[in-house]
Amino acid sequence: MPSPMATNLILSLLLFICTLRSPALAQRQQTQINSNSVLVALLDSHYTELAELVEKALLLQTLEQSVASHNITIFAPKNEALERDLDPEFKRFLLEPRNLRSLQTLLLHHILPRKIHWPDSDSPAEPTRHYTLSDDSVEAGGVNPELRVVRPNDVVRADGVIHGIERLLVPKSVQQEFNKRRSLESISAVKPESAPAVDPRTHRLKKPSPPVPAGSPPVLPIYDAMAPGPSLAPAPAPGPGGPHHHFDGEAQVKDFIQTLLLYGGYNEMADIMVNLTNLASEMGRLVSEGYVLTVLAPNDEAMAKLTADRLAEPGAPEQIMYYHMIPEYQTEESMYNAVRRFGSVRYETLRLGQKVVATEADGSVKFGEGEASAYLFDPDIFTDGRISVQGIDGVLFPAEEAASPVVAEKKAEARSVRRAKLAAKPRRGKSPD
Repeated sequence: MPSPMATNLILSLLLFICTLRSPALAQRQQTQINSNSVLVALLDSHYTELAELVEKALLLQTLEQSVASHNITIFAPKNEALERDLDPEFKRFLLEPRNLRSLQTLLLHHILPRKIHWPDSDSPAEPTRHYTLSDDSVEAGGVNPELRVVRPNDVVRADGVIHGIERLLVPKSVQQEFNKRRSLESISAVKPESAPAVDPRTHRLKKPSPPVPAGSPPVLPIYDAMAPGPSLAPAPAPGPGGPHHHFDGEAQVKDFIQTLLLYGGYNEMADIMVNLTNLASEMGRLVSEGYVLTVLAPNDEAMAKLTADRLAEPGAPEQIMYYHMIPEYQTEESMYNAVRRFGSVRYETLRLGQKVVATEADGSVKFGEGEASAYLFDPDIFTDGRISVQGIDGVLFPAEEAASPVVAEKKAEARSVRRAKLAAKPRRGKSPD
């Protein structure tokens, strides 16, 4: 039988453990949402676009805690405002994983920390400001109100109310962040300064070149920045900037490869860039140094037509991919406008000395000539201001390589046999010896 002292000790420990667990249990019971809650009504309502954004922004737990502590008012934009009226570039910005905080701020800007019933007639005549869960305010009423309610008191529950509004409300902080990303102000490139150079004739320091404005194209041509082939030398060491690049090229190339895989139909292209070659890492280094690239990505059907002879020679996959990379930032719109205006445009490629021809055909952009041509099939698969990916339905080759290696080899053999026959034929009037 335990002693009274041991019994008191055990009871004290149990009481202490219950005291520690009671706040967690109380909080769990407090954040438990009723099935008749306004949040459940939002997820089941006809505001499907807003409900989908709330789930993607991982805000359900935050809103459950808010509803457990106080009532809320939700201003829900109609589905058309999020589907057709919203700028596609802005919507792409909101759905990028790195911009999750901006998406959360934008959604919380539509929620008030109290319950407000809206008059059925129209917006209030006097302008009023309502503070939202995003620590910002929204103005309603007046001559030109920011908030226009088109379906007042659309969903009413005990813990909140939902009003349908005409358009999406964008707080200033999210708009500024979007403008920064669009103008590349937050990741503008700064060319690193090199070590001072001495003039061998005067033994004095050379005058430094004038400073390059931030965000301007690199001074060196992209061919000088590319790594030489493996048969020549290893890739050059990073420049004086080292890891302090203002462009995160590795992350941007990773997003580009992931987009190819998620888009579907471009797995072979992604496999060649990541596994068969080191082009993905080289692209990341070039983008980090401030260069821009447009990738003409053949789809899986086009890549399946490549024969083993095309890829057998050393360096062949790299040369094929280099011919599909343009050292410019082009979109489907810019290329189509160019070929409509000039008829034919020759774009430089990363394969030195080789250009790819673009023409207008059937209301689209056609690359290459003859049988080795391809059409712009999936426009703007990935565009982030530094890397542009355009899907095409064929694999491009320079004009002299358009024929397959087997056909070229047979033609060479035929030419050699023809020369041998011509050399062996005796001339008329002379003996063979």
